[in-house]
Amino acid sequence: MKCKQAFLYGPFDLRVEDVELRPLKPDEVLVKLRACGICGSDVEIYEGKSKEGRYDIQPFTPGHEWAGDVVEVGKDVTTLKPGDRITSECVVACGVCENCKSGLMPSACLNFKEIGFGPDTPGGWGEYLICTERNLHKIPDDWSYVEGAWAEPFSIGYFSIWGNGGYVDASDIALIFGCGPVGLAALMTCKMANATTIMVDPLENRRKLASKFGADFTLDPRDPDFRAKVKSLSPSGGGPTLICECSGNDNAIAEIFQIAGHDCRVSLAGHTVGRLIPVEIGWTNWKTLRIKGAGGTNRFMPRTIRFMNKVRKYYNFEDLVTHYYNFRDLFKAVDVACHQKDSAMKVMLTFDD
Repeated sequence: MKCKQAFLYGPFDLRVEDVELRPLKPDEVLVKLRACGICGSDVEIYEGKSKEGRYDIQPFTPGHEWAGDVVEVGKDVTTLKPGDRITSECVVACGVCENCKSGLMPSACLNFKEIGFGPDTPGGWGEYLICTERNLHKIPDDWSYVEGAWAEPFSIGYFSIWGNGGYVDASDIALIFGCGPVGLAALMTCKMANATTIMVDPLENRRKLASKFGADFTLDPRDPDFRAKVKSLSPSGGGPTLICECSGNDNAIAEIFQIAGHDCRVSLAGHTVGRLIPVEIGWTNWKTLRIKGAGGTNRFMPRTIRFMNKVRKYYNFEDLVTHYYNFRDLFKAVDVACHQKDSAMKVMLTFDD
């Protein structure tokens, strides 16, 4: 069977080609794509600003925020059948290396790969996708495909709060840097626990969206009185009890050490490798900060789907999508995602039946 599939050959070199789908391996599943979000990391690899995308090996198909229908399954697949509605995790662990056998994060896999970032793990920028069974998860029948495509980015924000020993409750003052998709996922996670939330973003339209999704307070980090305002919103002016960095902004990282309260739990979800940031690290000692990373979600996707199924009773995930484009208009969609970053909260690809 032939289908159209996008390939990224290098920075700004995206091509849509007709390809012949190969036969399935015993543990693989053929998926008909229905929705696929364009992530900020997709934009970075398209613009050549990230080494995460491996077109240095050979061209590959981006897209790791997707949902679709099972069309065909390999002979050893037991948990899925044609017609099932599914989504996937991004990180693909080998399952056999020492770290995998020790139960560490998929991102700790010594052979780890990512769907939508390499030639042998194609993503959702195509009409069809072949993926291994172990990375696929069913979504509820009453979900839209757009909601299914939100599961992967939501898992990052959710994991940033609850993963790796994290927690939140109604006693917390939670400050979240970044009102993008991951930051808003962290916001919804905190609000479901009745925590007091402070959302920080320089863009007014994003702060307004955060307010719509339940933020108790929103602040502009460029405000000369930013630190004083953060303190005033904290118990006895001591600072937040929980900070989650979801913006990927270097200044936000440095600011954490200034505004964090004593014994504050700090979760870093917005940065990737390859960047050096000067920070006043001494505050980690004096404030006894508890800092954790939030990359790679170990066994969190099923939990994310269950949690989202509760969250969607209070929030409409489709309100977070600012632009829809059919896959045939992929180049327009990518252009908007690249050149309208301030207003394009989430660009979503849809696909014909």
